[in-house]
Amino acid sequence: MDVIKTLQEDERKDLLRMVTAGSVDDGKSTLIGRLLYESKGIYEDQLASVVAASARVGSTGGDLDLALVTDGLRAEREQGITIDVAYRYFSTPKRKFIIADTPGHEQYTRNMATGASTASLVIILIDAANGVVVQSKRHAFIASLLGIPHVVVAINKMDLVDYSQETYDAICQEFTDFAAKLEIRDLTFIPVSALEGDNVVDSSERMPWYKGSSLLNHLETVHIASDRNLIDLRFPVQYVLRPDRTFRGYLGTVASGTIKPGDDIMILPKGVKSRIKTVFGSDGELAEAFPPMAVGVTLDEEIDISRGDTIVHVNNVPRVDREFDAMVVWMAEEPMTPDKQYIIKHATRMTPGSISDLRFRVDVNTLHRSQADSLALNEIGRCVVSLTRPIAHDPYTRNRETGSFIIIDRLTNSTVGAGMILDRDPNKLSISTKKQARGPKSQNVHSHASLITPEQRSERMGHKPATIWLTGLPGAGKSTIAYELERKLFDAGANCFVLDGENARMGFSKDLGFSADDRSENLRRAAEVAKVVNDAGMICICAFVSPYQTTRDQAREILGPDRCMEVYLSAPVDVCRQRDTEMYALADSGKISEFSGVTAPYETPQTADLTVPTHQIDLEESTERIIALLRAKGVIG
Repeated sequence: MDVIKTLQEDERKDLLRMVTAGSVDDGKSTLIGRLLYESKGIYEDQLASVVAASARVGSTGGDLDLALVTDGLRAEREQGITIDVAYRYFSTPKRKFIIADTPGHEQYTRNMATGASTASLVIILIDAANGVVVQSKRHAFIASLLGIPHVVVAINKMDLVDYSQETYDAICQEFTDFAAKLEIRDLTFIPVSALEGDNVVDSSERMPWYKGSSLLNHLETVHIASDRNLIDLRFPVQYVLRPDRTFRGYLGTVASGTIKPGDDIMILPKGVKSRIKTVFGSDGELAEAFPPMAVGVTLDEEIDISRGDTIVHVNNVPRVDREFDAMVVWMAEEPMTPDKQYIIKHATRMTPGSISDLRFRVDVNTLHRSQADSLALNEIGRCVVSLTRPIAHDPYTRNRETGSFIIIDRLTNSTVGAGMILDRDPNKLSISTKKQARGPKSQNVHSHASLITPEQRSERMGHKPATIWLTGLPGAGKSTIAYELERKLFDAGANCFVLDGENARMGFSKDLGFSADDRSENLRRAAEVAKVVNDAGMICICAFVSPYQTTRDQAREILGPDRCMEVYLSAPVDVCRQRDTEMYALADSGKISEFSGVTAPYETPQTADLTVPTHQIDLEESTERIIALLRAKGVIG
């Protein structure tokens, strides 16, 4: 009976997943061995094996070498370093632990990222005699990148510096200054000697100046309950259970949030709404399920749901998109190839996709960013990932389950990369031009010149080709002025055509959303179409919000500075609100996201060819001022 009670108590303990990191020879394996040995977490046969190995290849002169507890590979024992990720399990009366000992050498960055991907706490070891080294900073950056909530800096080998408080304080200060550049929420410093056991399990009498807890005590008491996201329901469907025609259930693991009968839910990416009828586990129906429970659900009605779909609450939905920004860790010998087709595995969905753009590569040792065309083994970069089908995703910082993905090679079926989805704030993205700089995907295409010269077209048309690029807030009058201008120019004998933003999104840009990248691509396409219109000798009138100066400059570059005239309709947002109350109301309520002037910025043009204050002058005068500009530029007579 006592055994059953003990097992039940052990089952109720919470679980802390943690990972160790640090430079080579900082003592990671020894520290873990000490934790396991003194917490009675080593079985007798394992201990006997370590004792035998200590006499044969140990580094402690024949004494028990605790580093060999985790250095299980023959290559590791021969070299005295950790190569693979070694997982160990142990428990204390207060908590259960899964600990991963990861490699310290730079060439095994991918292994460190793998071991840390599911951890709630990281122990970064620093050799007190060497201080903060490059690898210490590198592992701190990776821990920050992977969103590990708790960081413990164990300043090891204090016995080599005579347990000096001055050395400890100096290392703490240097590491704190570096960590200020990273997103680390909980940072703790503990001076230890893994070899001698100081401050590992019990507090050390050799460092009376240190008033904090021992390492094990900190691991047992660190607050991890709030690390789980219990707010945002994300239930990726893994399997559709249909034992007979009368039952249809959907199985999966709750990634975050809670789910219970009666919840109003939505199935993404389809957007279909329903209600949870029952939640069930292996022992029957449940009142509620939460992460990381593997459960099944049934709905009030039969709906087309398949593996890869995600169940969420109707009033708490993630992004649904085919494109997103992510930090990618490359894990393959063959370098990452932009635009190459890979398989992207996100939650339970596998989708063909590619790295459509590499924004920059990060030097994990210095945090410096540099331009690059590819990522090599163990390199990390910020990328744009493009998929053939949309997925429901969250930023990795908010949800590690729906904010992460792996990249799979389509031919070898091996994992070649892992990514963390970024919180794409359209206000802060810089639009990369590298994607266009790489040129067309097909290398066997060539441009052909027309037999009709631009001068011949101008003579036939009676005017020069040009593009009037109207920009301004929603409601500034772009479309109204564009069509009125088209009518006047046409009546005057000019050949002209309007490219309107809304029409574009019903045609050549109907596959795009309103993120910064999608806006950029929408305007790039519009500029290319306007260029074709100009090449035909006509005047093109473009009416687009085009809120970013970068994309307006890109359009001018495509069209040519002599052909493009930027006209800014300067009506302020208060006036625009009065003109288009419905759209602004939807934006204010959050039903329209990334709305320029409300939830997204509008960058006022600084070098416009003409500013038209449509809140001060009427339609007639507005169009006359633009026609006057065309005359001044020599486009029309």
